[in-house]
Amino acid sequence: MENHKNVTEFVFIGLWENRQMELLFFLLFLLCYLAVLMGNSIILVTIIYNQLTEQPMYYFLGHLSLMDLCYTSTVVPRLIRDLAATRKNISYNECMTQLFTAHLLAGVEIIILVSMALDRYVAIVKPLHYLIIMSRNRCDKLIAMAWAVGFWHSIALLLMVLRLPFCGPNHINHYLCDIKPLLKLVCKDIHVVSILVIANAGIVVIAIFVLLIASYILILYHLRTRSSAGRHKALSTCSSHVMVVVLFFVPCIYIYILPAGSENKDKEISVFYTVIAPMLNPLIYTLRNSEMKSAMHKVWSRMSHSELNK
Repeated sequence: MENHKNVTEFVFIGLWENRQMELLFFLLFLLCYLAVLMGNSIILVTIIYNQLTEQPMYYFLGHLSLMDLCYTSTVVPRLIRDLAATRKNISYNECMTQLFTAHLLAGVEIIILVSMALDRYVAIVKPLHYLIIMSRNRCDKLIAMAWAVGFWHSIALLLMVLRLPFCGPNHINHYLCDIKPLLKLVCKDIHVVSILVIANAGIVVIAIFVLLIASYILILYHLRTRSSAGRHKALSTCSSHVMVVVLFFVPCIYIYILPAGSENKDKEISVFYTVIAPMLNPLIYTLRNSEMKSAMHKVWSRMSHSELNK
């Protein structure tokens, strides 16, 4: 641990260096965070209350909402606090914890999105074998695999950073502790480390994104023989998932495929997957899903009825 002996804390530069702009966005991000908490909590309550976890699609959607809640909560509360603070400091240990936790939860979310794509592919391409292939046991294994992959990805990044020397500037040009802005503060050549980061994050994200898009192309191909009503229902569900995938993956690809030394809009683009995507996911899945809207209506009707009977 001697490598980072000269640096005991980091200071975030933040999204903007304009104080008035920061105070304006303090309110905006606070409202966004409340929307994330409310929207994803409503989905979780709806799925659990209506026992929709028996259906693989809603089982995965429940886990996705939980990940959105947890992931956003590792980043946004500190961002909101820092927007109101004059000095945006974070200790070395807290920084490493945020780096590990954020990448762990993001890794889990990526595999959940893959599992949801697999569920839709099996439901449309192999409907007769759907219940056998997407059994509860297999769904549980996919979630376990998501946590294993997320842990492997995040621990690899953490161990990489812990070995690096931070002995000079400690101002992070970002609003969170992420691998690329941290690499810019390392006081040694980071060429090899940058390549390892691109291999660990950038190339993997691109490969998974291509796999997901390919799965939906295959789904579209098989839908050509379906009736108009069947096609519309399948496309409605799949299009929601595609929107969520694009919102999450495209910003990630932009950020992690470029080397750490390159000057780009990393911190501005990262807002899409740390704040905007978790906020929009509940809307995307509920507005385009009649079953989900019906289940939500049942929950609130029962709650209203029970309140009236008190």
